[in-house]
Amino acid sequence: MSKITAAITAVGSYVPDFVMTNKILETLVDTNDEWITTRTGIKERRILKGEGLGTSYLAIKAAEQLLEKRKLDPKEIDLIIVATATPDMMVAATAAYVGSEIGATNAFAYDLQAACSSFLYGMSTAASYIESGRYKKVLLIGADKMSSIIDYTDRTTCIIFGDGAGAALFEPNTEGLGLQDEYLRSDGVGRNFLKMDAGGSLLPASEETVKNRQHFIYQDGKSVFKFAVTNMADSAAKIMERNNLSHDDVDWLIPHQANKRIIDATSNRMGLEDSKVMMNIQRYGNTTSATLPLLLSDYETQLKKGDNLVFAAFGGGFTWGSIYLKWAYNS
Repeated sequence: MSKITAAITAVGSYVPDFVMTNKILETLVDTNDEWITTRTGIKERRILKGEGLGTSYLAIKAAEQLLEKRKLDPKEIDLIIVATATPDMMVAATAAYVGSEIGATNAFAYDLQAACSSFLYGMSTAASYIESGRYKKVLLIGADKMSSIIDYTDRTTCIIFGDGAGAALFEPNTEGLGLQDEYLRSDGVGRNFLKMDAGGSLLPASEETVKNRQHFIYQDGKSVFKFAVTNMADSAAKIMERNNLSHDDVDWLIPHQANKRIIDATSNRMGLEDSKVMMNIQRYGNTTSATLPLLLSDYETQLKKGDNLVFAAFGGGFTWGSIYLKWAYNS
């Protein structure tokens, strides 16, 4: 019997209609388009507007697009994982609600949180379920409504993040395609460099935490940048080395879209030309858990069966890593 690998067989995505440009941000904080573009590569980001709309709305839209494109009956889905740092609410899993709303009545569902590495870690988890032979269809969704935890008077964070969602369907493959190898890491030393202080069990919400604006994301930009540049590049280089991949063997780098300079450092370490590097940070900013699947969706028509893809991400916590995957279909 051929070895079962876990392949991505369909992708979907969704970004909100409202476009927050750098020009708009200039009216909110002391910054300008040139400063933002030079340091981050971001020109605009999407923001989810509307009463009562959370991360689940984004995730549902991305899932529905995937189901429509694939002509897939949602009842065939065995498991739904929603990778997110901004769940709709505490305790009740956003994934369970998403599953019910898309009609995946035979699936169990849960959330996975590893900050900007959430989708990368989710790929490992989804692949493990498929490789076990127990499940045939796992839907992994990366979705974040970052605008819900952004302080739009803090120019260190409000210029970076946007809202969006992307989805990928994992299924068994016997051709040797799909996930080949992974190198995943974490280090709690980064806990205080990228975080939201209040709202968890350590510092529950109170009148004081609201007054102190502790329900917004905080980032020590210099520390995060330093760790991200080193570890994203190192993990991508390590996955290439472990699998005897030269820069000619790699067809695409799918890097987390946090900062263009971090992306450039990673691709340079791998020896890749710009034409092999997926990038949409200029249009969406950092959508946290959604960056990797949004890239897959945007570049889907350029991917060919058998292409060697290297994913790399870095997130708060700290969490980071790289995954080597062989693409399984021509669109």
